[in-house]
Amino acid sequence: MVDGSPINHQPSTIDGPEGPVIRRTHPALSAWAWLVYAFLYLPIMVLVVFSFNDSRFGATWAGFTTKWYGVLFARADVREALAHTLEIALLSTLVSTVLGTLVGLGLWRYTLRFRTALTGLLVLPIVVPDVVMGVSLLMFYSFVRQGLERLGWTFDNGFWTVLLAHVTFQISYVALTVRSRLAGYGPELEEAARDLGATGLQSFTQVVLPLALPGVLAGALLAFTLSLDDFVVTYFASGSGFSTLPVLIYTNVKRGVTPDINALSALLVLVTVVAIVAANALLRPRRDT
Repeated sequence: MVDGSPINHQPSTIDGPEGPVIRRTHPALSAWAWLVYAFLYLPIMVLVVFSFNDSRFGATWAGFTTKWYGVLFARADVREALAHTLEIALLSTLVSTVLGTLVGLGLWRYTLRFRTALTGLLVLPIVVPDVVMGVSLLMFYSFVRQGLERLGWTFDNGFWTVLLAHVTFQISYVALTVRSRLAGYGPELEEAARDLGATGLQSFTQVVLPLALPGVLAGALLAFTLSLDDFVVTYFASGSGFSTLPVLIYTNVKRGVTPDINALSALLVLVTVVAIVAANALLRPRRDT
């Protein structure tokens, strides 16, 4: 009783360290949470639904059809943009996973003098707005172009500039994911392995790497997802003759939203959701560890 009025709590069960724990949630809080979820995900659901709309233009439902997915992949520009997107995503994920894993392991293993400053620099690409990062990369590439042209070389924005731009922000996500995965472990694990006769390489490959592997894979999936659906940084780093799927969607939406673009957006959402769910599953703590 609060101010003479009863409060009804809705019980819910959560997993505690010693078993299930009953937690009660106020109905108003639950209703507010559902409203927030609806605000966030209802537009995405509408987009997916209208990718099956039989009408070519407008928001009027004219019937169910899957023809727009076939029309989508019959377009040459979509196939070219898809190839560019996958090439950039796979290569940038490979490079950023290797570099980010090394950075994460270094921050976990060694007590560096400027460790806090290095961590801040690592977080900076995550917190900086994408527009600021895109403009900074555009200016950097402009300076590089001017310097190379003075030497008689040509430099155009395209595949390699986008690849470098994606690796720039992906490294931070991979490094922080790997470091957070190993945060609960100390150097005594490697010391114990060496006391048992293992070499430095054996202790790394048989002790540290298996513990860090879920974080490495989760970081790689996050990096792949970020590269797959990145628009702002790609827009500033790419040239006029190079486009990825997000850039292609933007250029087509300026002429009007059509069901084939809705279908392309729905596929991007599907791939992103699958990658994020897989990354969360890899980072989920296990009871047997």
